[in-house]
Amino acid sequence: MTREARMMCGIILITVPTIQYGGYFLLTSLMNKSSGYMDNPLRQNFFRAGHAHAGVIVILSLICEILADGAVLPVPLLWLVRIGVPLSAILIPSGFFFSVLRPDATQAGRSVILIYAGALVLAAGAITLGVGLLRSVQS
Repeated sequence: MTREARMMCGIILITVPTIQYGGYFLLTSLMNKSSGYMDNPLRQNFFRAGHAHAGVIVILSLICEILADGAVLPVPLLWLVRIGVPLSAILIPSGFFFSVLRPDATQAGRSVILIYAGALVLAAGAITLGVGLLRSVQS
């Protein structure tokens, strides 16, 4: 594993407690009837989606860091992968959480744009890495 992959994996792993805190927040919201969490299905769905996306994309980020070592790509594109995939693990959940911050939200707020931005960054990183890995097979 390259130095760059080790560094990025270390940074990514340090973010895991934020996902744990999200799970703790969801659990305490579910257990506390006065939180109002169970009274708002939109907020429930968005918070669950944000928490799930954070966890899954962080795992994907760790895998991509290791795979990036074997990709045949120019250095700037390697960094697009190394930074882009983990960045999407911040953008997408942020969009889910921030767009329904108000307990009485009945529709997603403007922060929902972060979900779309994160999805584009994730797609760019994943496609770039895929192409780089296919290029490594041909060389």
